[in-house]
Amino acid sequence: MIASRTVLVVDDEPMVREVLAHYLTHDGFTVVEAADGEEAVAKLDACAPDLVLLDLMLPKKHGLEVLRHARSTSDVPVILLTALGDEKDRVAGLELGADDYVVKPFSPREVAARVKSVLRRASGPSAPVILSFGEVTVDLDRRRVERAEAEVELTRLEFDLLAFLVSHPNRVVSRDELLQNVWDSSAEWQDPATVTVHVRRLRQKLEHDPSQPEHILTVYGVGYRFEL
Repeated sequence: MIASRTVLVVDDEPMVREVLAHYLTHDGFTVVEAADGEEAVAKLDACAPDLVLLDLMLPKKHGLEVLRHARSTSDVPVILLTALGDEKDRVAGLELGADDYVVKPFSPREVAARVKSVLRRASGPSAPVILSFGEVTVDLDRRRVERAEAEVELTRLEFDLLAFLVSHPNRVVSRDELLQNVWDSSAEWQDPATVTVHVRRLRQKLEHDPSQPEHILTVYGVGYRFEL
């Protein structure tokens, strides 16, 4: 978690700002909001945020104008929030110096992960976060998993589930906790059996004997515990 960083969220949809603010605040960020392009420029100058989440289709001043202003006054990292059909503007934004983009509709968890990734890159090179157990190596930054030096193909949810488990070793986590932290805002609609299915797939790909796992253990009636 990157604490005490300020993220400026610029979007004319209040629900989008509210959801992103919720997830980013949960991850330790301070969030400043702007509902249009003119307000975004004013808050860029007043708050000097560490990163900007910038919608392109804004009232009063287009997102690309806001990006031009940001680039003329600072090197603040900018992640564009774009609609599926905005490829032309998205390319223009990247050419103007945007650091990344996310296409709507998006998972707020993905956006929060992109924010942390872009801030890490902006802070300069750092030691990668790599965890190992048995024959398995998990590179959290590169989202890469190897077993016996061969890459293991995981789906996005499988990797996110594994990352959460290995980041909380020797602690019992319930299926509901996993749904809240690994699945996104749709968690309330998910069946806890979804977790069971994904855990079984992880064991098949990573455990020496999936029927008798050594690392991803079931705590009956509660959930799971990851052991190194």
